[in-house]
Amino acid sequence: MNKRRVFLIVLDSYGIGAAPDAADFDDSGCNTLRSIVSSKEYDTPNMAKLGLFNIDGVSCKEPEKNPIGAFARCTEQSKGKDTTIGHWEIAGVISPKPLPTYPEGFPEDLLQRFRERTGREILCNKPYSGTEVIKDYGEEHMKTGALIVYTSADSVFQIAAHEEIVPIETLYEYCEIARELLAGEHAVGRVIARPFAGAVGEFYRTSRRHDYSLKPPAPTMLDAITRAGLVSKGVGKIYDIFAGVGVDERMPIQNNVDGMEKTLQIQQEDFEGLCFVNLVDFDMVYGHRNDIDGYARAATVFDKQLATFMENMRPQDVLMITADHGCDPGFKGTDHSREYTPLLIYGEEIKSNVNLGTLDSFADIAATVQDLLEIPQITEGKSLKDKILKTS
Repeated sequence: MNKRRVFLIVLDSYGIGAAPDAADFDDSGCNTLRSIVSSKEYDTPNMAKLGLFNIDGVSCKEPEKNPIGAFARCTEQSKGKDTTIGHWEIAGVISPKPLPTYPEGFPEDLLQRFRERTGREILCNKPYSGTEVIKDYGEEHMKTGALIVYTSADSVFQIAAHEEIVPIETLYEYCEIARELLAGEHAVGRVIARPFAGAVGEFYRTSRRHDYSLKPPAPTMLDAITRAGLVSKGVGKIYDIFAGVGVDERMPIQNNVDGMEKTLQIQQEDFEGLCFVNLVDFDMVYGHRNDIDGYARAATVFDKQLATFMENMRPQDVLMITADHGCDPGFKGTDHSREYTPLLIYGEEIKSNVNLGTLDSFADIAATVQDLLEIPQITEGKSLKDKILKTS
């Protein structure tokens, strides 16, 4: 019986340079990796050993002479640069149409139906920074009980509410109502509960955020894994991103460090299948806030935990590290950036120093996972197994 375990870790927003169509997204010149490598806080010797700086087009640090992993540059085919379709493509589903965005705010008829269902008025209704929106609208929310509804450059409908004004379970109910209303032409990628706390002038977002995603429009590698009777574990936002479809076991996390600690715990378990991990702090805490040093420190901390993970790997384990989009903290604005993403593959059975070049789609990751687990491929993408496995 196949005993292989694949650990797929998504470093949320860890882009490695402008994609060929970056200009279409007003992202010419973006490069998340280049920005964070410029910080004195950046130190990732283990990712370097795997081949991060040997990837085609990466020139911000010297390459390793003999990298111990296989490595590639991945191109996104989906028409977007958000978390949802990025992860869907990693899991084997390419989205030819972008999810709807609302740079001018949501239409009044939609908001009116939301008011009727929730019994609450609405504040803001425009693209906004999540930290700034509670500074600017939090006091009025506290006085009136009106919900702070806002969006971003991504396909999201976000609802911020103070936990003393709107109990967390009630906020979640409002998000479920919004998810129901946001269908058809308004089917945004995610409805997000954004609870906050604190006094006026000292508001802060709490850890009880919750995402309500669209279900993927086609079967993913997660479906393939569960149909084959293997295990699919989701760490961090994975369960939310896929609306629970194909995820056998979910493990919420508090932050990147906690996410890797939970992944190290799972590493000690006996299972066959996939452990799919999302580490969101790179994007949410640092990228969107233009915090280059914070992003660099987070990469350094991850790299130290990565060393422990690599030491604990079993003979048939395969580690894959990638990203879902960019969010260059040194670039204009605070939105995601259209970038290539890295793919680092490592394990006792994986060939070393294999340059896989530039992949046509993130979906090649899904195809490779299914092939490594020796189950039928039901997604898009081309497997890399024959190029990376020592026994091939």
